[in-house]
Amino acid sequence: MSGPRSLRTDARGFPRFWDEERETLDPAEREVLILERIRHQLRHAYAELPFYRRHYDAHGFHPDHVRSLEDFTTKVPVITKSMLVADQAAHPPFGSYARALPPGGIARIHGSSGTSGVPTMYAVSKADWERAGEVHAMAQWCAGVRPDDLVQVGFPFGLFFGGWGVVQGAERIGATLFPIGITDSQKHLELIGRLGSTVFSATPSYCIHLLSVAEQMGIDLRGSTVRHLLVGGEPGGALPGTRTIIEEGWGAIAADAGSTSEMYPFQTSVGCEAGTGTHLYVDEVFTEVVSSADLNAPVPVGERGAVVYTHLWRDSQPMIRFAPGDETYLATDPCPCGRTYPRMPEGVLGRLDDMVVIRGANVFPSAVEAALRSVPGLGPEFRIRVRKEGALDEMTVEAEGDPGLRQPVEDALRRVLGIRVPAVLLAPGTLPETTFKARRVLDER
Repeated sequence: MSGPRSLRTDARGFPRFWDEERETLDPAEREVLILERIRHQLRHAYAELPFYRRHYDAHGFHPDHVRSLEDFTTKVPVITKSMLVADQAAHPPFGSYARALPPGGIARIHGSSGTSGVPTMYAVSKADWERAGEVHAMAQWCAGVRPDDLVQVGFPFGLFFGGWGVVQGAERIGATLFPIGITDSQKHLELIGRLGSTVFSATPSYCIHLLSVAEQMGIDLRGSTVRHLLVGGEPGGALPGTRTIIEEGWGAIAADAGSTSEMYPFQTSVGCEAGTGTHLYVDEVFTEVVSSADLNAPVPVGERGAVVYTHLWRDSQPMIRFAPGDETYLATDPCPCGRTYPRMPEGVLGRLDDMVVIRGANVFPSAVEAALRSVPGLGPEFRIRVRKEGALDEMTVEAEGDPGLRQPVEDALRRVLGIRVPAVLLAPGTLPETTFKARRVLDER
């Protein structure tokens, strides 16, 4: 097991970086390494994985066409979740984009939740599993996890990959691990107090939900032993308003971590203690932001667009230009933490297929959340109801709080969204409680 490789120390006396040379490398030097790995992955996929050969041949693409990062972004066709699902159905159980492994060669099998149908299955080789442990440790170290921490995990343990990544990183760091998973909310809070947990990991919406449960129990989480929150599993953890509510309510530093299950090791987007957004470990998973209308057209730094991911090292089931349907924007200005990776200043903003067009405006649940979190006195839960009126889509936002907050809520929504949206204020406890991933949109069209 490796450990941190850094000569500089933090306020707790531990090294500041898990791998200082890698994390502080000049971006131009890093791009040379990235291009080398991209070309390797393209050759490997074309030669050994029938899914990619068929896909590339159908688009008139060959790996020899890529001689620069610009070539890669503008010439390589993307892949999507629906393509992976179809390929696994035709070539079970892992699809023809998975490398055949000898008996005993698979370390882990996990899968998607399968909420929209048959789950997508993921096979991880032993070499890829071992490498991912190192990556997750580097990410969690960036978020502030150290060997003297007690990490309480509130993610589920099952088919879903999420909680297992937290376990991997915390174990590699050498922290004490308490993988309780999903349980009664009061029990989580009681065990934090009983054990003295110093790191809590769950979805951002669940961390906000626990604030209201703690208030009902008469617990002030600002006085608890928790000093870091590692959140993920859904958009929102890096949104300034959401992060502020979590940090002020818990009296702890919150860091957003994670991407999507297909991109395991998925903790290659992670917040640091400086709170400048999520650092992208682009030398592990190369991350692009491109036009949502043309996935072979990169957009300038700072402009919103669709996310496209590429595994640079995984060989057991590599994703090459995988478009999950997420939206974000990038920043490349220096971060006070010293890491030289690009960042997503507000993390993943939302899913493009969750976007609703209301009177010509593109509305994401994350934007609604940003507006609501700016209004004091609201409960943690909210819901967006979308309906059809004539030929137009209309929406209403439901939140929990005093009816007198309706006007401040509608003012905040208008300020953030740029359009007028009616708000309905409900009594506390009306909306379903979030115990894992929040489901914010009720589509009645």
